[in-house]
Amino acid sequence: MADKITSIRALWQQAAEQAIQFREHLDEGVQRPIHSYQQAAEAFRAPTPEVGTEGAQVVAELAELASPGIHAMPGARFFGWVIGASHEVGVAADWLTASWGQNAGNHMAAPAAAAAELIASQWLLDILDLPSEASVGYVTGCTMANFVCLAAARSEVLRKLGWDVEAKGLFGAPPIRVVLGEDAHSTVYSALQYLGFGTERVTRVPTDNQGAMLPDSFEQIIADAAADPAVIVIAQAGQINTGVFDPLVSIVAATRNHANCWVHVDGAFGLWARACPDRAHLAAGVAEADSWATDGHKWLQTPYDCGYAIVKNAEAHRRAMNIAASYLPPTTEGERDPSQYVPELSRRARGFATWAMLKHLGRQGIAEMVERHCRLARLIAGELSQVPGIEIMNDVVLNQVAVRFGADKPVETGDELTLKVISAVQREGTCFAAGARWKGRWIMRISVIGYPCQEVDVLRSAESIARLAKGIISGE
Repeated sequence: MADKITSIRALWQQAAEQAIQFREHLDEGVQRPIHSYQQAAEAFRAPTPEVGTEGAQVVAELAELASPGIHAMPGARFFGWVIGASHEVGVAADWLTASWGQNAGNHMAAPAAAAAELIASQWLLDILDLPSEASVGYVTGCTMANFVCLAAARSEVLRKLGWDVEAKGLFGAPPIRVVLGEDAHSTVYSALQYLGFGTERVTRVPTDNQGAMLPDSFEQIIADAAADPAVIVIAQAGQINTGVFDPLVSIVAATRNHANCWVHVDGAFGLWARACPDRAHLAAGVAEADSWATDGHKWLQTPYDCGYAIVKNAEAHRRAMNIAASYLPPTTEGERDPSQYVPELSRRARGFATWAMLKHLGRQGIAEMVERHCRLARLIAGELSQVPGIEIMNDVVLNQVAVRFGADKPVETGDELTLKVISAVQREGTCFAAGARWKGRWIMRISVIGYPCQEVDVLRSAESIARLAKGIISGE
């Protein structure tokens, strides 16, 4: 047994040393992978193993093969997507989670995992200022959080019409009208697809130039839906390109005129504005919704994968996610079974890293981080807007900056210049930013959300982007 423990210790210390070296050198060199996907696939390509390989050699080879294809996502100058930086405290908790090897499917099999989820859920609801009676399911991310919340919505609006969708399915069910903004995130459409609503049979509300639903248009659509037996509204807290919020106060008020309407909020990153006194006004009215989806691996900086499906009506939540089998232990009064709130029975114990990050940052730390990121987003927007030919396409209300290059030129030319600048920035590697199609035009999207990012990182990145853009726009 002593030899076994010695072997485990050596192996895990080897892996830990590789992880530490990665973090130590994260901000050095180019802020992108050295290998492309094709190069990474070629590096890993090998015949199927016929015999096993000693553990230390496997870990060493994995680090050697993977390192050139690893992105600097936890770094201070990664702005490519809305991706948190996997805080070291969360990573440490995740290492423990993996080593404990707990299947968090039920409270009897993994009592500590279930207890951590219970307390972390209470803290989460308190910090986000959401109803304390809401239930929380720990899922892989906002795609599945939207799925779970919309499954609960589907269950409840049909139950009110006398239809048991869990037992009877959708064949012959009363119709449900789904209403969302024209600029809803693609993962919302994925959730609708998985749930049998389809991606085309929805009512799209026109949006303004920032991507927020137009209140008058929404009110008219809800009025037109008065005769529909059931309506599900999907609002947005934090549009992916602009960070804008749908007008939640007027949306919720308008839905109160319908007898059977559920309001869901896709708040993958924007819901965390609730935790920041300086930005909380953006999410005014959000607590009056019926469900909310958000991510831990964004602004809470937990490791991947971690998202939260939050539902005000806990019974509807449990009904939609129910998994029943004779070998599964029942819950008694006062017990919370994690599997009642997610579609997976077997899963990792995501509550440990969530508990750890909430404990480490606390209400004050989260608020300070969100405020800092929003301030840094405004700073980089201000720096870039001073350069001729560069236009900031959004009101920087949160942490998202939409940048266009060659803004004074024809659309096609501006698109070409924008894509060239994005490519040049990625190639140089001082920072990493990516592109997106927004309102029919290409933009560079800068997402400030990694916890290590400071003012010096933003200024260094802005200098690189501006310098490269000047040369490309002028044709040099």
